Amino acid sequence: QVQLTESGGGSVQAGGSLRLSCTASRRTFVNFAMGWFRQTPGKEREFVAGIRWDSGSTGYADSVKGRFIISRGNAKNTVNLHMNSLKPEDTAVYYCAAGLGPGSSGSWSSRSEYNYWGQGTQVTVSA
Repeated sequence: QVQLTESGGGSVQAGGSLRLSCTASRRTFVNFAMGWFRQTPGKEREFVAGIRWDSGSTGYADSVKGRFIISRGNAKNTVNLHMNSLKPEDTAVYYCAAGLGPGSSGSWSSRSEYNYWGQGTQVTVSA
């Protein structure tokens, strides 16, 4: 079993930046992809960004391209999401997820491709 723990959420004004981190309980995650999703009340959880540990390939939702950057941390079980030029519509609970298929045999944005999920961290962007 793999546990994912998010950190780095908080409140920021529009135009500001935040960095989210996700740490997995497994030390080596070589064949996995790790992704970030977000959810607001009454809406479905939506894909934000993903990265594969083996190839380094990345995927982004159109709504965050050019503003968010996903990267692998120095530790082999950590992924970071750098969020810049934040907008009020970025306000959501952000979830970290991991799976074997995304970005390879599977779609980045399909929730069913991700087998493990974190508990979520709140990001609030004020106007």
